[in-house]
Amino acid sequence: MASITQVQVALAGDKDQQERKKKELAALKTDLSSEKYGLDVAKREKDQLLNQTESKESTYQKLIREKEEAREEFEKDLQALEAELQVAIDPNSIPKVGSGTLKWPFSADFMRRCQDRESWYGNIFCITQYFGNTAFATANAQIYNGSGHNAIDFGASTGTPLEAALAGVIKGTGNTDQYPGCYSYGKWVLIEHANGLSTLYAHMSEISVSEGQRVSTGDVIGYSGNTGFSTGPHLHFAVFASQGVQVVRFGDIKASTNCPNAHIPVAPREAYLNPLSYL
Repeated sequence: MASITQVQVALAGDKDQQERKKKELAALKTDLSSEKYGLDVAKREKDQLLNQTESKESTYQKLIREKEEAREEFEKDLQALEAELQVAIDPNSIPKVGSGTLKWPFSADFMRRCQDRESWYGNIFCITQYFGNTAFATANAQIYNGSGHNAIDFGASTGTPLEAALAGVIKGTGNTDQYPGCYSYGKWVLIEHANGLSTLYAHMSEISVSEGQRVSTGDVIGYSGNTGFSTGPHLHFAVFASQGVQVVRFGDIKASTNCPNAHIPVAPREAYLNPLSYL
């Protein structure tokens, strides 16, 4: 006959197993909700595009060309502005390279699934473009103006939850798509962290936070998308030295621009940091 202790141990084991199953079911429910949300958003985007083009391929291609031209014009304006900014970044004001102070901007489950997609991306992190003078940035010099890519991009289907890489305060949010011809970040969120770093999340489909709000590491701040100038659903993830980044109304600092009322984060080149140095 089993002792009381053995029965207690068995019951404790059953309880632990039940708790694990509950967590697994909750995670699955969250994943299914996110997938449904992503499908709904994708359908809305498709319907909107079909309405714009009336299902004509020639009209669609014309829209794409106009979008690319507007993007190039905006990038020239932005790079000219950032070249004029003068901010001396104190290296002691930010964490050391390799400190691992930031978490990946996705759930642990998403990052684990990336390992199974290594053959797609060529890496186990779902990265589609790295920081700096990547092959894509070099091939599209008219967009990047030789300055290289100022962030890293992750392939993430529309509706994938995006998580704060570190606790902080929402420094700003915006949507450049509100202004015709302003093809930039689309929906974006900027978080200022207490360690001297700020992180930017762009091309989002939805924003779940507001300016001034405090968030904890891992909080969902919104969902990935395909807004702004984007060739497919992804997250544009940038890291700044907080000393150098500010949110501005573009028209206040650039007299001639095609999107004067758009609010965006701007920074001198030296304030852009390689995200992989801190992940």
